[in-house]
Amino acid sequence: MTQPDKLIIFDTTLRDGEQSPGASMTREEKIRIAKALERLRVDVIEAGFPMASPGDFEAVQAVARAVRESTVCGLARALEKDIDRAGEALREAESGRIHTFIATSPIHMERKLRMNPDQVLEQAVWAVKRARQWTDNVEFSAEDAGRSELDFLCRIFEAVIEAGATTVNVPDTVGYAMPHQFGETIRQLMERIPNADRAVFSVHCHNDLGLAVSNSLAAVLNGARQVECTLNGLGERAGNASLEEVVMAVRTRRDVFPCDTDLDTTQIMTCSRLVAGITGFPVQPNKAIVGANAFAHESGIHQDGVLKSRETYEIMRAEDVGWSANRIVLGKHSGRNAFRSRLEDLGVHFESEEDLNSAFARFKDLADKKHEIYDEDLQALVTEASLESGNERVKLVSLRVCSETGETPEATVTLTVDGTEVRTTAPGGGPVDAAFKAIESVVNSQTTLQLYSVNAITSGTDSQGEVTVRLEKGGRIVNGLGADTDIVIASAKSYVNALNKILEPTARAHPQLGDV
Repeated sequence: MTQPDKLIIFDTTLRDGEQSPGASMTREEKIRIAKALERLRVDVIEAGFPMASPGDFEAVQAVARAVRESTVCGLARALEKDIDRAGEALREAESGRIHTFIATSPIHMERKLRMNPDQVLEQAVWAVKRARQWTDNVEFSAEDAGRSELDFLCRIFEAVIEAGATTVNVPDTVGYAMPHQFGETIRQLMERIPNADRAVFSVHCHNDLGLAVSNSLAAVLNGARQVECTLNGLGERAGNASLEEVVMAVRTRRDVFPCDTDLDTTQIMTCSRLVAGITGFPVQPNKAIVGANAFAHESGIHQDGVLKSRETYEIMRAEDVGWSANRIVLGKHSGRNAFRSRLEDLGVHFESEEDLNSAFARFKDLADKKHEIYDEDLQALVTEASLESGNERVKLVSLRVCSETGETPEATVTLTVDGTEVRTTAPGGGPVDAAFKAIESVVNSQTTLQLYSVNAITSGTDSQGEVTVRLEKGGRIVNGLGADTDIVIASAKSYVNALNKILEPTARAHPQLGDV
């Protein structure tokens, strides 16, 4: 048997995934996810867009310092300031990559860039050469390649490879392609470009028509050897190709794909839960691979078959992607060492004894409310702790809610706002509505509630409820996250968390904005 080709997995959860409305992450959260991706053995981690803001630059720089085993990548438009900023952010990376891009479709060149094809080609070549001054690992993307003319793609890819690009990316930026068409595009590019053998061909597919994974796999079958994807399919609009689906499709159907990845797939579930918790985007139950129902069997016929032979209805083992009944059963009398050890197994490391003590105190509070503490509870606990930056303008001190049949619910909330304690009472259509109205009567944020979502972290009536609140103000969208065994308190925590983000706005430029 011939050795299968290596399929490079390029994860862009921290960059494209973060562009989901409300999914922005702090530097510390990006480091946590990046370290989890490193344990997953992802080949390339796109940490962000350094030119977007000082915060993005610092986050990419921090990830570059923290990650040693994976290549860390920074995105840059085909502009001198962008490329140099990315190079500076990646200076301390063990292995760094600059990923530069420019649009190549007729509609983008004409209406967005206001450049003709020759100018775009010249700018692309210049950008790759500029990036090569910082690193030998340079990727070039032809934005909106899915709607670009094949002849022009051949010209521009040949030119950037000659200029030093080691990876060329063919993005279906708007999710427009069909699998058979997209696969054929990759095949023709690799056949027609004279120096195609000098670069890795990559794809980056969006899910606007639900075809991101299908298009990515069609490209792999036609010679692409890098797939750009995200955990849980997170990303702009309808999202990106889902990492777990691409990886497990290639791993499961080895009879079809002449390639495989180096990923430790048993880390998939841990990574998925971590991203869901930090971003506040819960995974739908019927999501492939990582959804709660992915390995559940309701039908009697299916149950009977699985009991007789797992392979009758399961094409992969749940354990292979990290599903297990593993849990930590600790209570109020358990020690810090056991607590620290289990969190380290989950990839959480404390920078100081103070951080450990704070997390352990939260654990003790939770242990008073729940008999058994699961790994998911611990992940939620750490995520919630990371949301408290220490300089929040609004803090929840206490909440009392009265709700009974035939009576209007009423909430009494005590907050500190900029250090001043305020107490107020408000009625509402339900206990959560009353709590939100009481908080809003104090803060007067003038925001619009776009989403209120509740997700049970584990099973059982004593499960923690994880609440996501999405607020909008002046076109800016943020997510708030809160968890508690009391769903009303979790809701209040989530609302306050979102308010603090709105009250401390950070200017973040979209990676595709600006004149190229």
